[in-house]
Amino acid sequence: MADDKDIEMTVNEGAHNSDAELPKSNQSNSQYGKRELDASIPQKNVTRFITLKPAVAFGLTVLSTWEGIAITLGAGLLNGGPTSLVWGLVLAAIGSTSIALSLGEMASITPVVGAQYRWTGLYAPRGVMTPAFWSLMQGWLTVFAWIALTASNSYVCAAMTQGLIGLNNPTYVPHLWHVTLLMWAYLALCVTLNVYARKVLVVVEMFGGIIHVAFFIATVVTLAVMGQRSSASYVFTSSSFGLSGWSNNGVEWCLGLLTSTSLLTGFDGVLHLSNEMKEAPKKVPQSMVLGVVINAVLAFGFILTLLFFIGDPMAALTSPTGYPVIQIYLSATGSIAGATVLTCFIIVPASVCQFSVFASVTRLVWAFSRDNGMPFSNFFSYVHPTLRMPTRALGLVAILCALIGLITVGSTAAFFAIISLGALGLYMSYLMPIFLFTLKKLQGEHPAYGPFSLGKLGIFINMYAVCWCIFVIIWLPFPSLLPVTAQNFNYAGPIMIGVLAIALVDWFVSGYRRFQVPTDPMKD
Repeated sequence: MADDKDIEMTVNEGAHNSDAELPKSNQSNSQYGKRELDASIPQKNVTRFITLKPAVAFGLTVLSTWEGIAITLGAGLLNGGPTSLVWGLVLAAIGSTSIALSLGEMASITPVVGAQYRWTGLYAPRGVMTPAFWSLMQGWLTVFAWIALTASNSYVCAAMTQGLIGLNNPTYVPHLWHVTLLMWAYLALCVTLNVYARKVLVVVEMFGGIIHVAFFIATVVTLAVMGQRSSASYVFTSSSFGLSGWSNNGVEWCLGLLTSTSLLTGFDGVLHLSNEMKEAPKKVPQSMVLGVVINAVLAFGFILTLLFFIGDPMAALTSPTGYPVIQIYLSATGSIAGATVLTCFIIVPASVCQFSVFASVTRLVWAFSRDNGMPFSNFFSYVHPTLRMPTRALGLVAILCALIGLITVGSTAAFFAIISLGALGLYMSYLMPIFLFTLKKLQGEHPAYGPFSLGKLGIFINMYAVCWCIFVIIWLPFPSLLPVTAQNFNYAGPIMIGVLAIALVDWFVSGYRRFQVPTDPMKD
């Protein structure tokens, strides 16, 4: 191609290109085929070194769903209780799998780092606003959502570490600024590893995938052997209503379902490593879907274990550590040391997850900058010639996460107002390209499929994914507690409006001139 900006970072000269050989379009779809083929052809600067196994391990660690269930258990217990947690997880697994399958089909056609914003620009209709407009909106949304997710992961690791300190030292007086400092320490570790240990990314992902499963088994076995067993009726048929202030049981149940829904997201992280993955059109979709399915199975087994051996639910909800799961571990083992070890089984995989998330969002920011979507794009699209990675994009992500962490000094509620945007932003980022892709299918104008195709069932899976995204997006901005105060208000909706407003201003000020995205399939 004439313009290297149309490609995704990277492979060495002479690297094997078979992963880029996609089927050519049929005659009715020929306008799409050439661009999609060109967009997936690897170029010269960075190596494709990630194979399927570490890619699946990456998907496992990025989602870290059973660890997330442990962290957010309290929200589900307050809204709907066991039935919402158990059966809500089943619904969430089906919904997330449909999204992963739909994104995988697009990734198989065009495996690019920009993913959602590239596909939005590719499939957007030529109407009042140009495809580049929708692509820029999507890019801002996806980047901000991932940065919020990155900050939230570091915060959770820091907050649980503080909870363990309090558990092991009764004289410890917790302060919010302690969490901020711990969060910065986790951020510093991730930045250092991403800068100087990029080549061990595969090793780290494999290690993360192994401990993700091994720690799950160890935790389940420990609780099953030492815990006090609850009845099956409590786990599968009982509900908890009226604890969160909501008078409508249906609303409470749907809010509790979000505990699982918010955790079975982020599987698009592997998309942003497409340029470093061998046989990307085939392996990227496979790793996404397997990541969702395996995480859902582990999460289902884990939530059943927690509920079967929860002990006193109210004691868990009122735990002085702030995390019901720590109290469950303490009640089951009868030992502070035992509870500490089991909690570390959550923190360590979550830390590995943070390394993976940093790697993914850094490449997303780089890709968006390379297409001139970011202000000061020339600066942030820089790739270090020796380290062979976008160091400035990494620095931007780290600085923004550190600044977000400052919010915890003044208000934990304000911080969660920022990080709650992560799940909402990601589901919105899934909705737009899947919806546009589905419209192309319904109009008979879909592009030529890659090696991963959903066949005749594809249109129904796509439509279900769209409906599921809309359902989740409606519920995510709801407050989880009533009455609503400044401390418990869910700011995700207003913040989302603010982000979109900034993106609109950016478009009309300079974005419409500077933003470059391959929206014309025939133009090289």
